[in-house]
Amino acid sequence: MKAIVCVDKEWGIGKNNGMLFHLPADLRFFKEKTVGKIIVMGGNNLLSFPGSKPLKNRTNIVLTDLYTRDDCVVVPTLQDLKEELKKYPTDDIFIVGGAMFYRTMIEYCSEAYVTKVDAVGGAAVFFPNLDQMPGWQLEAEGESISDNGYNLKFTTYKNNQVRKF
Repeated sequence: MKAIVCVDKEWGIGKNNGMLFHLPADLRFFKEKTVGKIIVMGGNNLLSFPGSKPLKNRTNIVLTDLYTRDDCVVVPTLQDLKEELKKYPTDDIFIVGGAMFYRTMIEYCSEAYVTKVDAVGGAAVFFPNLDQMPGWQLEAEGESISDNGYNLKFTTYKNNQVRKF
């Protein structure tokens, strides 16, 4: 299982149930990594997607007990999520948010793809700072690129203390 996220300099990821930045290069990266895969999220995260609709060409799994839907897989509890995820190859599963769901699932992830934006976005919610988490280490860091007026880097973190989900 992997996490994929875009963070600002303070590991912020969002505010008002939306993203901090509009970054076409990051959106392309997200799509490249997740198309044909399983994306797993909390209920509010799905509602933040365009039109509150699941992302195309992926299996969308949502953890929430607040609603059910016919256009994606909705599970009401973590135990139900555990049973659902057994149906899929672990390497094809991506945790995509939001903040509370990332905090719940990060210790079960073997990798995290973190797009780091060299800016402060005034975030209200944050991703765990992997530089300060035991077991996590920066594995790869790309060159800085400019995207929509921001500088960003694509990085990969590895978890050397993965917990079994």
